Amino acid sequence: KLCEGILNILEKDTKTSCQVACLEALRILSRDKKVLVPVTTKRNMQILMRLAKLDTVKDPLERASEFPVIVEALKCLCNIIFNSAVAQELSLELNLAAMLCSLLGKCKDQQFVDDIKCFALRLLFLLSLLHTDIRSQLRQELQGVQVLTQALESSLSVRWTEEYKAAEDRDRPPLSLQETDCAIEALKALFNVTLDSWNVHSENESHQFRYMAAILRHCLLTMGPTEDKTEELH
Repeated sequence: KLCEGILNILEKDTKTSCQVACLEALRILSRDKKVLVPVTTKRNMQILMRLAKLDTVKDPLERASEFPVIVEALKCLCNIIFNSAVAQELSLELNLAAMLCSLLGKCKDQQFVDDIKCFALRLLFLLSLLHTDIRSQLRQELQGVQVLTQALESSLSVRWTEEYKAAEDRDRPPLSLQETDCAIEALKALFNVTLDSWNVHSENESHQFRYMAAILRHCLLTMGPTEDKTEELH
């Protein structure tokens, strides 16, 4: 009942501070699988997707005041999808993977959206891990390899000297913690999406995998903010 009450409040047009507080409470409650059973419905998923800006609207992410709401809604969706098989099935019905790819596209040229990008990538990783149909959808329909590779390239701030050769700058500073976390989430999702890619069938796929290989090489030459984070990145 508490979760239902929170979601009923979130369905209304409430203040940002109230939305964040409600989402933080829901995120904590959503760690309990028993709590999730009665609230994992299509309506409730759609409420969280709306708050996370997971829709087909092409408008850019302009209102920084909304960013904490988007991040908390994405965190809630991560917990719910990880802990609920029903939510995993609903995510396919609601075309959640396509909405996440669209959100990542909005993040591409925006500042101050690293948290949004990181949790969108984490949610794509979970979907591609837990649902084989979504893994196939990402690879075949949603240009998932390209979307995730671009997210990785952006997180690593890759500069190109040739088509498949990244610039090597031995004196560049380590990645920030946020950049490292984004890169790690993109790598995890890429692993799932390319897991069954034994055969490359087209010139475009060949280009995409050579492009990804160059970025992965660059990744191995990149340092994180700490030794442990560098090891995790590699």
